[in-house]
Amino acid sequence: MSLTRLVPNLRLLLAALWAGSVWAVSYLAAPSAFAVLDSTGAGNVVAVMLTREAWLAVALAVLLACLVARSTDLDAKRRRWLWICIVGMLACSLAVYLGLQPMMAAIRAAAGPGGVRASPQWGTFAALHGVSQLLYLIETVLGAVLVIKSR
Repeated sequence: MSLTRLVPNLRLLLAALWAGSVWAVSYLAAPSAFAVLDSTGAGNVVAVMLTREAWLAVALAVLLACLVARSTDLDAKRRRWLWICIVGMLACSLAVYLGLQPMMAAIRAAAGPGGVRASPQWGTFAALHGVSQLLYLIETVLGAVLVIKSR
């Protein structure tokens, strides 16, 4: 396989891996953890999954950025869309990982044995969780566009 054929295929594969991992964690794994574990245990499991997802996002963003920069098969409009998706997805992932997750973890840690729902910080936690869900929704839409535009 020639390099000119390999780069677009690799770009599509990495885009599908990134989008698929976001979809799998957000819509399958996290809800499943909360369906079978207690709230604290599920929260801990999901926090680990989201941490791994954030690191995967960083790695895939770097790899995809290198491929997009080196791709000769992309017109300017498609290249711009890919950059928007890569930067947007990475920004969403890092906002959750570096911003929201630490705040939510602090609230969980301070909640004590009664859990977050019994804590006076429940409203703040719920708001942070809602923002997190919105960012993951945006990331999933950008992921779909990334896959489509990567073909």
